[in-house]
Amino acid sequence: MISFNSNTLIKPIIIVTTSLMVMFVIAGMLTALKPELRISSSSVNQWSQEFETSFFVHLLGFENQYFNQAIPASDKKTINLSTIAFELATSINPNDPRSLLGRELPGFSLFDGEIIVAGQGTNYTNMPYESSPPLEVLLQEREASIENIEKYEESGNVPPPALTTNGEKVVYIYTTHSRESYLPHLPEGTKSTESYSHEMNVMNVAEKLGKELKKRGIGVQVEKTDFTKVVSEKGMKYYQSYDVSRPVIKQAMETNRKLKYFFDIHRDSQPHKVTTTTINGKKYARTIFIIGGEHAKYEQNLKLATDLHNLLDEKYPGLSRGVTKKQGEGTNGKFNQDLSENAILIEIGGVENSIEEVFRTAEALAEVFSEYYWQAEEVNG
Repeated sequence: MISFNSNTLIKPIIIVTTSLMVMFVIAGMLTALKPELRISSSSVNQWSQEFETSFFVHLLGFENQYFNQAIPASDKKTINLSTIAFELATSINPNDPRSLLGRELPGFSLFDGEIIVAGQGTNYTNMPYESSPPLEVLLQEREASIENIEKYEESGNVPPPALTTNGEKVVYIYTTHSRESYLPHLPEGTKSTESYSHEMNVMNVAEKLGKELKKRGIGVQVEKTDFTKVVSEKGMKYYQSYDVSRPVIKQAMETNRKLKYFFDIHRDSQPHKVTTTTINGKKYARTIFIIGGEHAKYEQNLKLATDLHNLLDEKYPGLSRGVTKKQGEGTNGKFNQDLSENAILIEIGGVENSIEEVFRTAEALAEVFSEYYWQAEEVNG
């Protein structure tokens, strides 16, 4: 005769039953969630973006020490698991107050972004940002003082270039936010948030940069389209400006297969003390390079921006504010840079810079890029 102890059976039955109930409850909760809240490959990808690349290399290094060689000496530090768990649970980075304040303060997301290369004085308190004014502000016919443009349009003597592209246009310069202007050349009393003009704007800066590159033997195509006007004519929103410029860029690429570099010229909204530096007794409008991080060509574009920053910093110390990356909610994330491996967005100066300071920087940028271009051509050749 076989006897069973009922107490020994009740416990496993309760455990199995409870486990099944918990599984069904969790499964029900997951299926009841809205699609955007369910766990998916995209949501896992979004969570993983909260962590630095070095964190994942550290994890691989636990299994294979070979991967630790890829970690820069400055990043070789002990992983704080409690900090990582806190970030994963709350999406708050203790080392970056923007991760908390960005949700609480209206407009704080304007300063969002990641500093990839920090130039002199660049930190998260003076990140580049652009306001999005109503279209009626953008399209207002503001008269601008253009005599200074004519005065500083011609730079000093530039020696004839030793090398040229023989008439081939290899650089495409355009201005997605075409009416961004500079306060010193607008009517007195104009507010920073109203610094837009149809007469004097970043299109003049693009034209100046193009002329300076041509003097150095590099063929340039400067786009003349006023994209802000097109946005208005199509009844679109200002944040859709990149959707308006995109087909024009693609058409230029299809028309001329020789185009290799694509520069989108903008101006920052930071004040004069942030966007200006003095070099050899002359004031320059500082530059900063912005790279979209949500596309496959991000690494190549980042390399170009970093190389130009380093060359500028070597020849004109302090001129470049560095390189930043933008992605995620509240920003474009691509800036049409997915169309080319050599596409970058360049902020030249800020709202309070004069055209003299901006044009001076355009000359310096043309000088540095021409050296970069011919060195790259020599290597490729």
